[in-house]
Amino acid sequence: MSSQQARVLMQLREMILRGDFAAGERMAEIPLAERLGSSRTPVRLALSSLEHEGLIEPASGGGYQMRQFTATEISDAIKLRGVLEGYAARLLAESGVSKPVLRSMHQCLEAGDQAVGKETMSLEDYEAYVEMNDRLHDLIVKNCGNSALIHVMETLNAQPFAAPSAMLPMQASVKGSHELMRHAQRTHHSMVEAIEQGQGVRAQALGEEHVQVARMNLESAMEDPELMTHLSSRIRLVG
Repeated sequence: MSSQQARVLMQLREMILRGDFAAGERMAEIPLAERLGSSRTPVRLALSSLEHEGLIEPASGGGYQMRQFTATEISDAIKLRGVLEGYAARLLAESGVSKPVLRSMHQCLEAGDQAVGKETMSLEDYEAYVEMNDRLHDLIVKNCGNSALIHVMETLNAQPFAAPSAMLPMQASVKGSHELMRHAQRTHHSMVEAIEQGQGVRAQALGEEHVQVARMNLESAMEDPELMTHLSSRIRLVG
């Protein structure tokens, strides 16, 4: 993913979290490109990614429209992702991780450390962290050796805000967000260490714990009256 596409994708996710689009509102390439100061191609690719993440849906007559979903649906998907990723981490630890995969994981950790190690995180740091986060989680799942789990995870990632990095844009709206990012990164280190040392049970527990950051972001949003005023335009807050 190019830097410009990553930036546009993050900006659109942030706009969705702020409630800038009402449920059923059309998501047209040209107006969005003008609004974001971007060309149409990154917007088109970002919209395709957002559809895959379950945030928007095809509109009658072509194009996309904003999807409506419930807070319960988001929370359930996040919790299930933790269970599946934890099991994937356990399988990878117990079957043995190859040197190339382990090397790629450590490269991810280095990139994440660089992003969150600064006093304040810029948009570019968020972009770098999102790319690293997606890659690290993908490495764990795709190399676990269980094709059924991989297929289920691909389906789950199409649920609203269930993908590994989908809740990250909300970090800027959450008090203590930078420390949450650092905590998530420390968990990344522990997960890779457990996988490398063949500690399956520990790797599984860490994978299940890791999604707590995303759940905390969602809970913080639900407790913020100002933010929820925006989010309620397209999230049916039930359960």
